[in-house]
Formats: sequence, C-alpha cells, structure tokens
Amino acid sequence: VPGAKEVAVEFHSLSKTYNMTGWRAGFAVGNAAILAGLGRIKTNMDSGVFQAVQHAGIAALTGPQQCIADNSRIYQERRDVLVGTLREMGFQVEAPRATFYLWIPVPKGFTSKSFSVEILAKAGIVLTPGSGFGAAGEGYVRAALTVSVDRIREAVERIRKLGIRGS
Repeated sequence: VPGAKEVAVEFHSLSKTYNMTGWRAGFAVGNAAILAGLGRIKTNMDSGVFQAVQHAGIAALTGPQQCIADNSRIYQERRDVLVGTLREMGFQVEAPRATFYLWIPVPKGFTSKSFSVEILAKAGIVLTPGSGFGAAGEGYVRAALTVSVDRIREAVERIRKLGIRGS
C-alpha cells in the first residue's frame, strides 16, 4: 500500500515459517518513530529474548530457505485432504491460503463449545471452540493441520461414524 511504511508497523514471527513455535522470536518493521516507541514499551515489559534463541533466529533467516516451500507443500496437502473430506460430509469449509488452521462451521443445533465437547467425548478429537476467540468465532471450531494426513483421515472417519454432517 503506498505510504504504508510511513504510518504502519508490520509484525513477523518465526514460529510457523521456521518451525520455531514457542521460541517467541519475531520482529517488527515500519515507521521508525513507532518502532522506537514499541522498543520503549518492550524494554519495560520483559528482559528480552534469550541470546541462543536470537542466534537460532538469525540462522533461520540467513540459512537455506527450502524448508519454507517444503513445509507449505506439507500443510497444503493436509489442508486439501481435510477440506475435501469435510465438504464430502456437507461442511461448507473455505480452504485457507496462509495458515495451518481450518475454521469449520458447526452443524445446526450446536454451539462451537457444545460441538467441540461432543466431538471430544465421542470421537476423541480436539477442536477449539471458535467462541474462545471472541464473539465472531461463535458458530465455528478451529482445527489444526499439525498432524499427518493419515491422522487427519482417521479423525474425519471418526466424525463420519458419528453420523454428524455439516449444515
């Protein structure tokens, strides 16, 4: 967006792209004055990022980048399998473009929490209730694409055996 650098800040995380979830490594770019203010706030909130994590972040950013494309292909395959099988079961799911989470509309008669509880109790599958992300999340559950394609197929089959279909 023209002029965005002058008025905006963009945040980046190494968590997903470089498989560094939990390392709490990231950075911000943008307007220098805003970044300076952000730095002052950050200085008073914590004592910084452990130096070994900083070195790991540098290695991730400056090292071979093939892992990004490789990981994207893995997550795309998982996404396509889950989206395709859920659609076969009547769920109106959108394929996300840039995340390894899938938002699934809950069937009629369920809230996001009641659907999550039902699926956990009867199929042993953990889905996150959308209501946990605020009012706009109600009516959806979030599934993570962090397991193998075989496990995704197994999970969908467990749901299918319950006779649950999308609305």
